[in-house]
Amino acid sequence: MTGVEQVPVEADEAGMRLDRWFKTHYPGLGFGQLQKLLRTGQVRVDGGRAKADTRVQPGQVIRVPPLAVDRKDNAPVTMRTVRDQADGDVLSRMLLYEDPKVFVFNKPAGLAVQGGSGVNRHVDGMLEAWRNRKGEKPRLVHRLDRETSGVLVVARTRQAAMRLAASFRARETKKIYWALVKGVPKKPEGRISTWLLKEQTADGDRVRVARHGEPDADHAISTYRLIEQAGTALSWLHMEPFTGRTHQLRVHAASIGCPIIGDAKYFEADQNWQLPGGMQNRLHLHARRISIPHPDGGKIDVAAELPQHMQQSWNLLGFDETLAEETV
Repeated sequence: MTGVEQVPVEADEAGMRLDRWFKTHYPGLGFGQLQKLLRTGQVRVDGGRAKADTRVQPGQVIRVPPLAVDRKDNAPVTMRTVRDQADGDVLSRMLLYEDPKVFVFNKPAGLAVQGGSGVNRHVDGMLEAWRNRKGEKPRLVHRLDRETSGVLVVARTRQAAMRLAASFRARETKKIYWALVKGVPKKPEGRISTWLLKEQTADGDRVRVARHGEPDADHAISTYRLIEQAGTALSWLHMEPFTGRTHQLRVHAASIGCPIIGDAKYFEADQNWQLPGGMQNRLHLHARRISIPHPDGGKIDVAAELPQHMQQSWNLLGFDETLAEETV
């Protein structure tokens, strides 16, 4: 039981509903309990009464009465965290799930999975800090683009790595991504099937839609579903890659006329288009959830919270995350 707290609203919580704010900071507090606290005036915003759907703004102060649940104090990992903390500490902050065979992390946007040109710190290198007693280093079994955040599965043993990698190859995994895109797809849901060709450019690898049969092209299939839209300007898409090609979802989103917001490689817009105020020009693509067979049987099903820049955009647009929750 804690005493009365006066908790300021942070910059990335602009426009967040008050009930969502409590779910984020006090996940153990039930909705019915919160409603009672609001009705009796025990919860206040800047000294005034509020409702569950009140939208809070940065700088406002929320009065939180004594609660029988603890405040969640695990702010999402950002690149500042990565820069300021030791490898093992950063991995601990990123960790979503663990058992004797598997780790699942929520990778922050901006952190590379593997080394490369201009990359000083990456997940693969950080895993050196978590070698086991036998000297085994945890092994990567799939990848995420550097600017894509979200669920990353890592094997703790060689045998687990082999089985997890086989599941990815056999397409026994289900991967769900959330994307914020420009415009609205012509159809609310659909299947995108193209041939993709990776090319070397001055700005690094770039992928384009190729002609059928073009040398070195790979077939790629994705599905998408419209969750919510902000007028005709922006849409929130649930996307699933059936294949695992480089930049697949980013290229596929652009191919249907709805490039992902903040995509420096594939976002092309006319000169009159402007990023909405208060929104960060960073890639809005998040590996939200993964369901994969466990190396010892059964299934791992893990979801990752949005990174701060995407949470800020969801708050500004009034998107409701519960609309996309579903069983896998």
